[in-house]
Amino acid sequence: MEPSKLFIVPTPIGNLEDMTFRAVKILKEVDLILAEDTRTSSKLLRHYEITNKLFAYHQHNEHKVLQHLVDRLSEGETMALITDAGTPAISDPGFLLVRECIKNDIEVECLPGATAFVPALINSGMPADRFFFEGFLPHKKGRQTRLRELAEMPHTLVFYESPHRLIRTLEQFSEYFGADRQASISRELTKIHEETVRGTIQSLLEHFKNKSIKGEIVIVIGQKK
Repeated sequence: MEPSKLFIVPTPIGNLEDMTFRAVKILKEVDLILAEDTRTSSKLLRHYEITNKLFAYHQHNEHKVLQHLVDRLSEGETMALITDAGTPAISDPGFLLVRECIKNDIEVECLPGATAFVPALINSGMPADRFFFEGFLPHKKGRQTRLRELAEMPHTLVFYESPHRLIRTLEQFSEYFGADRQASISRELTKIHEETVRGTIQSLLEHFKNKSIKGEIVIVIGQKK
């Protein structure tokens, strides 16, 4: 393996069989694995008999440890960045480290692999030729302004949301995008209880309003008419 290289390695969003052969090979060969949550990642690594050292790298410490990691990479180490699920740097830590590596002429290679919004977008049945990925909306400051901006976009819109915020978000989508706008909600993707529900924003709101909602959620909003 070439020295001084950072690999961005996607991990399964649910089903462990979605791990690629190449991802397993890279994780077994690098000097260090950077993990968002070492406890979560340890389960995956044990499953694939990967015993390499783990180093915690997450949103609460990424600024603090950034230079330390770049220095180690510059000295010839190889590292792989993984998150709890999916592709690093997409609504997860990763961007800062990638940018700093590029600034320091450290090679970065991102492996293809699992990410939640792609299957949710395809499963929605919405046009996928032009779409806008928003990820998580601001929780407080700037949220309403951002919703007004998104309401004017002509593309299919893709959001991530947590279960306890879903109802509030759908209520706001109904207000800003229109209750009759087509939408799709996917949750527990690739897991045993995977579910995709399609309909108007209002019908989805009614569907989930009195339910116990579990699992990470992807919301797809149809194009503005």
